[in-house]
Amino acid sequence: MLRGIEGFGASSHIHTSRLLSLSEDLPLAIIIVDAEERIEKFLPQLDELITEGLVILDDVDVVRYVGRTRDRPETLR
Repeated sequence: MLRGIEGFGASSHIHTSRLLSLSEDLPLAIIIVDAEERIEKFLPQLDELITEGLVILDDVDVVRYVGRTRDRPETLR
């Protein structure tokens, strides 16, 4: 999830986090990366969850993916 500091919403008004005009409806971007079939299955549930906003689908090209293997210990957080 990414939180924006300013956005132009569906209401055609600027939403901003500037001190003089604090907004409670700042833009959020929630990004889900998964197989196309799984995303397609999730869309009906998403339709129930989202009451206001914009949902987009976009293809991605994975340039590099490095996962943790079972025999490699977790890194400290």
